[in-house]
Amino acid sequence: MICGLSTPESLEWALSAGADLVGFVHFERSPRHLSVDAAAALSRQVAGRARTVVLTVDAEDDLLDHLVATIAPDFVQLHGRESPQRVAEVRKHVGRPVIKALGIGTAEDVAAAHAYAGVADLLLYDAKPPKDASRPGGLGVVFDWSLLESAPSPFLLSGGLDPTNVGDAVRRVRPAGVDVSSGVESAPGQKDEARIRAFVAAARAASEEGQR
Repeated sequence: MICGLSTPESLEWALSAGADLVGFVHFERSPRHLSVDAAAALSRQVAGRARTVVLTVDAEDDLLDHLVATIAPDFVQLHGRESPQRVAEVRKHVGRPVIKALGIGTAEDVAAAHAYAGVADLLLYDAKPPKDASRPGGLGVVFDWSLLESAPSPFLLSGGLDPTNVGDAVRRVRPAGVDVSSGVESAPGQKDEARIRAFVAAARAASEEGQR
C-alpha cells in the first residue's frame, strides 16, 4: 500500500507503478492530511485500478459515516487507540472491511495483538511511536521484525520501509502486504515518483521470489 497520497499526480504514480492499495489520510495532525472532499476526488480518480483505504485516528461514528459515504473506500484503517471492542463496533457500523494498525515495540505488544485478530479484517504492524509523538504513524522508524514470529496473521508490515529495505522485509517476514508513506517521500507529505516506482518493484520482486 502506498499511503498518504495527497495529489492527483502522486496517486497516478502509485497506480501506474502497480500499487494494489492506495491510502488517504484524514487526520489533521498529519502532514498528509486530506479534507474529506479532496480524498473523495482522489478516490474517484482510482476508478477501480486499485483498492482504496481511508486512514482515521480515533474517529467518532459521525465522522466515519461521512468518510464512508463521501469517499466510498474499500477499507477503513483505524490508526488510533481503538480497543478490540471499538474495532468490532466500527466494522459493523461502517459495513466495510477494517484494517487495525498496531504499534510494535516489544513482545508484549505482539501478545496484545491477538485480541484484535478476530475482530479486524486485517492487521497492520507499525513501529510503536514514542510517548511524546504527535501522531501514531508515518514516522519512518523500523522495528525489530523478529518480534512478529508469534504475531497473528494475516498482516501488513509498515514502519520505516523504503525502496532499499522492503525487499529484505518481504523475504524475511512474508507479510500479506507492505505499507509505506514517508519512505517514498522527498519531504514530509511530498511523494517522489522514482521512490514509489522503486518501492513497488522491489516489493513485487521479493514476493515473486517467495512463490517460486
